[in-house]
Amino acid sequence: MCNLYSLTKGQAAILAMARAMTDHTGNMPALPGIYPDYRAPIVRNGPDGRELAYGRWGMPSPAFALQGRNSDPGVTNVRNVKSSHWRRWLGETARCVVPFTSFAEPASRPDGKKENAWFALGEDRPLAFFAGIWTRWTSVRKVREGETTNDLFAFLTTEANAEVGAVHPKAMPVILTTPDEVERWLTAPREEALLMQRPLPDGMLKIVARGGKEDG
Repeated sequence: MCNLYSLTKGQAAILAMARAMTDHTGNMPALPGIYPDYRAPIVRNGPDGRELAYGRWGMPSPAFALQGRNSDPGVTNVRNVKSSHWRRWLGETARCVVPFTSFAEPASRPDGKKENAWFALGEDRPLAFFAGIWTRWTSVRKVREGETTNDLFAFLTTEANAEVGAVHPKAMPVILTTPDEVERWLTAPREEALLMQRPLPDGMLKIVARGGKEDG
């Protein structure tokens, strides 16, 4: 599953493609390596309109996954949207989109070791979005932090297409590549929006880099 991605496009491009009106992120730097539990930008429907804001990557874990644990680092990728745990966050107010320019999957080298294969829509790393969900949640993310309240997010995954499947056969993120797809995910009724949980067509992604913890 995708547990590392990059965002190197600026706020203006994100706001324009997602048709957002408000920016709460301040002076947002390039983010060439975003890992689980990192703070990263999302676009969501807020009380005063569509907004760009920060969230912390990792939605609340199901109760069974927390048995015997004293912290919850969160779930980064969501596949089973029929689960009652996830269905509560599939309405319009809890959907978001997560901007990215590339994402990594661990690939095997000829010597048997692993290295990151970075996927993007092209060598110039065009802006795209993951279809995501978000919530405001109080929990213990890390024991040393104690209980905190955070805006949390994760994105949906689905079957892998040809390019991703050659490296990681089990899954790939649900990717939105046009403003109309973003609009549909953020505003359509639940069942219509969930029709978008499908692989990107074969041929739309390519490996643009190999190795490294960042794609800058």
